[in-house]
Amino acid sequence: MPHLALHAVSKSYGALKVTDAISLAVAEGETLGILGPNGAGKTTLFNLISGDARVDAGRVEYEDVDITALKPHQRCHVGIGRSYQVPQPFGNMSVFENLVTAACFGAQHREEEAWQTAHEVLVQTGLMAHANKPAGGLTLLDRKRLELARALATRPRLLLLDEIAGGLTEPEAKQLVQELQQIKARGVTMIWIEHVVHALLSLADRLFVINFGQKLAEGEPHAVIGDPEVRRVYMGVEA
Repeated sequence: MPHLALHAVSKSYGALKVTDAISLAVAEGETLGILGPNGAGKTTLFNLISGDARVDAGRVEYEDVDITALKPHQRCHVGIGRSYQVPQPFGNMSVFENLVTAACFGAQHREEEAWQTAHEVLVQTGLMAHANKPAGGLTLLDRKRLELARALATRPRLLLLDEIAGGLTEPEAKQLVQELQQIKARGVTMIWIEHVVHALLSLADRLFVINFGQKLAEGEPHAVIGDPEVRRVYMGVEA
């Protein structure tokens, strides 16, 4: 039984078909990397999984249950957490308060349990020194960490990561990958959209490449990266 399965999901905005009958399955504990050029439909695919957008056709199954009609908060409650490409913290709240809020409303924890969850996630993501700082004043790296931390505070079993390494320096990206490896080791299923390919290759078990809303390639990461059509479409390299 796949942890997550998409069955011919499609989404259009007016005449533009952003996601065109995409099907994929992700096993429990697997890390699936998503690649594709800008405008390929990657974030829309995430929105269809998280419930931020409704499918026009097809269905979404999570742990063998059809969740196509569930709203975003309901999908969060059943174990689907996500980060966003542009961090979206509550800027006037402290880092700790952001995590308590995520634990209360995402994981449905009571106050004492939410505080414990927030503390654990602060340690896990290296944000303890910033716990009482306003989230809006953090550096890019720490905003990225907080975006990850807020998703983790919802206690996801499936974690969607949208370009979380974008804009980071090489050492910062390496540090982020180490944190994600620890999350993977705990058995969390991850789907990661990323343009920092070397970071993605260090963690992904499989790659899924999208172009113009359709699947272009899928398989073992290095084999997919070496595919001539993937290199042409994604990297602009003629084989």
